[in-house]
Amino acid sequence: MMEASMITFLLIAVVVIIVLSVFFSFFPVMLWVSAWASGVRISIITLVAMRLRRVTPSRIVNPLIKATKAGLGLNINQLESHYLAGGNVDRVVNALIAAQRADIPLEFTRAAAIDLAGRDVLLAVQMSVNPRVIETPIVAAVAKNGIEVKVKARVTVRANIDRLVGGAGEETIIARVGEGIVTTVGSSDSHKDVLENPDSISRTVLSKGLDSGTAFEILSIDIADIDVGKNIGAYLQTEQAEADKRIAQAKAEERRAMAVAHEQEMKARVVEMKALVVEAESQVPLAMAEALRSGKLGVMDYMNLKNIEADTQMRGSLGKLNDGDDSSRPPHK
Repeated sequence: MMEASMITFLLIAVVVIIVLSVFFSFFPVMLWVSAWASGVRISIITLVAMRLRRVTPSRIVNPLIKATKAGLGLNINQLESHYLAGGNVDRVVNALIAAQRADIPLEFTRAAAIDLAGRDVLLAVQMSVNPRVIETPIVAAVAKNGIEVKVKARVTVRANIDRLVGGAGEETIIARVGEGIVTTVGSSDSHKDVLENPDSISRTVLSKGLDSGTAFEILSIDIADIDVGKNIGAYLQTEQAEADKRIAQAKAEERRAMAVAHEQEMKARVVEMKALVVEAESQVPLAMAEALRSGKLGVMDYMNLKNIEADTQMRGSLGKLNDGDDSSRPPHK
C-alpha cells in the first residue's frame, strides 16, 4: 500500500510539473508581473497572443518597459510590428533613449527604417554625439615634376541620421578623400609645394563637398603623414629609353639578317653562274669534235690551236716565275 501511494504521488507530481511548464510557457506570468510593476499596462491575453503569433514576449515587453521608463511614449503594436519585420527592437529602443538624452531629434519610424536597412542605429546615434576618426590608407600621387608623394589622412566624421537610409558608407568617404588627395598633388607644380603646405590638401578636399550623398558629415581632414616616394618621371623616361633601345636593336638585327640573306643569295648566284660557265666550257670539246667530223675544222688547224694554247700556258708560267723572282730580290737603295 505504501509503495502504491508513493507511485501515485510521484505520478501526480510529474503531471503537475508538466501542466505548470506548459502553462507558464504560454502564460508568462512573471513577465506580466514585471510589466505591471514597471507601469506598463498589458494583459496576459496579449502575451498569450504573442506566443500564438510566434513572437517572444520578452523581446517586446522588456524594451517597452525601458521605453516607458524613459518617457518615449511607444506602444506594444509598434514594437511588435518592427519585430515581425525582422528588426532588432531592443537596439532601436536603446537608440531612441540615447538620442533623447543627447537632444537629437529621432522618431521611432526613422529609427526602425534605419535598423531594417541593415545599419546599426545605436552606433549612428553614438557617432552623432561622439564623432569618429577614419584613417585612410597610404595614397600615392605624382606631382607635375614627376616626384611621387605618399599621403595618409585622418578624416573626422559624424553620422548624419537623416541620410543613414540610402546614404553611402565609410568606403565611399575613403575613396573620395583619396581622389581629392591625388587631384591636389597632381595639380601641384612641384612636390616641394605639397611638403611645404600639407594643409592645402585638406582645404582642397574639404571644398569639394565629399560628404554629399553619404551617411556622414565630414568635420575635418587632417594630414597624418606625408613622405616622398620614387622619381616616377625619371623612371618612366628610363623605361622609355630602354624600350627605344630595344626597338633600335631589333631593327638593326632585322637589317643585319636581311644583309646576310642578300649575301647568301649573291653567293648562290655566283655558284650558279660558275655552273653555267662550266657547262658552257663542257660544250667546247663537243663543238670541236663536231667541227672535225663535219670538216669545218682541219687537223692542222686543230694542231695550231693546241700549239697556241701551249705557248700561252708557257708564257703565263714564265710570267709568274719572273714575278716570284722580283719579289724575292732586295729593293735597290
